[in-house]
Amino acid sequence: MRNIKLVVSYDGTNFSGWQRQRDRRTVQGDIEDAIARLTGAVHHLNASGRTDAGVHALGQVANFRTESTHPPEVFRRALNAFLPRDVRVLEASEVPLDFHATISAKKKMYRYVIDNGSISNPFRLSYAYALQAPRLDESAMKRSAQSLLGTHDFRSFETHWPNRTTSIRTIMNVDVYRSADVVSIEVEADGFLYNMVRSIAGTLINVGKGLWSEERVAAAVAALDRRAAGPTAPPQGLYLVRVDY
Repeated sequence: MRNIKLVVSYDGTNFSGWQRQRDRRTVQGDIEDAIARLTGAVHHLNASGRTDAGVHALGQVANFRTESTHPPEVFRRALNAFLPRDVRVLEASEVPLDFHATISAKKKMYRYVIDNGSISNPFRLSYAYALQAPRLDESAMKRSAQSLLGTHDFRSFETHWPNRTTSIRTIMNVDVYRSADVVSIEVEADGFLYNMVRSIAGTLINVGKGLWSEERVAAAVAALDRRAAGPTAPPQGLYLVRVDY
C-alpha cells in the first residue's frame, strides 16, 4: 500500500464545492473519477479542507492510498489528461502512510479578493466580490484586523456554530492590501471554522466602508455571537492559497 499526496488548483465556479455529492459536480468527484480511470480501482481522497461552491483553490492538498505502482509523475500527468481544464494537479508525491491531508495540516492561508473599482471588471465577476462603492479604506481594515491575531474563540465568525468540539483557533498572520482596484484580505491560521474567512471579510468590509468603527472588530470577537460580526461575503472572492505541514 502506498500513500500519494496531491497539490491541486481549481476554478470553483462550476463546482458544487469540494465534497463528492450525488448528481452534482464536485472537485473530489472529478479527481476520484480520474484516479479510477487510471488505476481501475475506487479510491477515497482526503482533503486539507472542504471548499464550498464557487470557492477557488491555488494549493489545495489531498491524499489517497493505493496499491497502484505508478510513479508520482505518472499520476500527475495522467490525472491532468483525464481531468477537465478547470482543475489541475500541480504536484504528486509519495508520502508516509501516516500522512493525512486533513489531520496532518499545521496551518492554512486563505485570500479574499474584492474588486473595488468604480466599474466592475467583467472578467473578475467569478473571481472576486464586485463592490464598486464606496472606495474601501484598506488601511482601516488592516488596523482593525490586527485584533484577530492570536488564539481566540471565533464562534462569532462561524455561520453554523456549534458544529465542532471547539471554536478556538489561532490566527498567525492577517493582512489587508490594495493593488489598483483590487483589495485583498489574507488570513493564515492553524485552522478555520465554517465560513470563518468569508465572515471576517464581511466584517472588515463594514469597517472599510466606514459603517463600523475599527474597535468593533475586537468587540465582535469578544461577543461570541454571530450577530455581532459582519455578513458572510460571497464565495467567489475566496481562495485557498496554501496548506503547510
